[in-house]
Amino acid sequence: MAEDWNPALYLKFEDERTRPPRDLLARVPLSQPRLVVDLGCGPGNSTELLVQRWPGAEVTGVDNSPAMLEQARARLPGARFELGDLANWQPAEGTDLLFANAVFQWVPDHLDVLARLVAALPPGGALAVQMPDNVEEPSHRLMRETAASGPFAGRLDGAARDLLPSVGAYYDRLAPLARHVDIWHTLYNHPLDGAPAIADWFRSTALRPYLAALEEGERRALLADYTARLEKAYPARVDGKVLLRFPRLFVVAVR
Repeated sequence: MAEDWNPALYLKFEDERTRPPRDLLARVPLSQPRLVVDLGCGPGNSTELLVQRWPGAEVTGVDNSPAMLEQARARLPGARFELGDLANWQPAEGTDLLFANAVFQWVPDHLDVLARLVAALPPGGALAVQMPDNVEEPSHRLMRETAASGPFAGRLDGAARDLLPSVGAYYDRLAPLARHVDIWHTLYNHPLDGAPAIADWFRSTALRPYLAALEEGERRALLADYTARLEKAYPARVDGKVLLRFPRLFVVAVR
């Protein structure tokens, strides 16, 4: 069984992680939705944005991590949270907004899932999605290189996340189901406290499949090797910080 997510480690970079859902929410063209669902709500930082924007709406968070849901319930006791697998989850009738921050990159065949969700919306309802589009960045290339060069390489086959489909693939799949589809990229540059901070950032997300396949001593070895490679790829800036370049893909489809 896969190890659960670590909310505390994830929230170590809460400000940086909350900027993309804030930017996504600014492009949602709904004034007064009644039923709002935060898909892959994590520890509730994105759900909190939805509650603040629409205090009169019924807001539900869905996640497949019990640890994340526990953190979200403590953060937002007035909101509703439920355990669910987005590969087969279906919205309740009349749901106005499906909001998804950095989750569908983990869902197999997510183009099919997104199309199914858009088709389930009422007229005027919206699906708003943000996903990291960074597997070609040094941070992820070095994960793959570290895994392939270690003595445990054979156990890490398939740990790397796949490239996202093309922008055109998203548009072609969703446009026949929607009156409007808006797709864009944003490139963030996050100042972090050195290569160990970059390793910590991904230890709570993209590195999880790698670490889950290893014993504790092997995890330490992989992290040490990965961090040393990061130090060469991300030089210190004038103030001693490093800049983590982080491209993200955004999609808003209105039914």
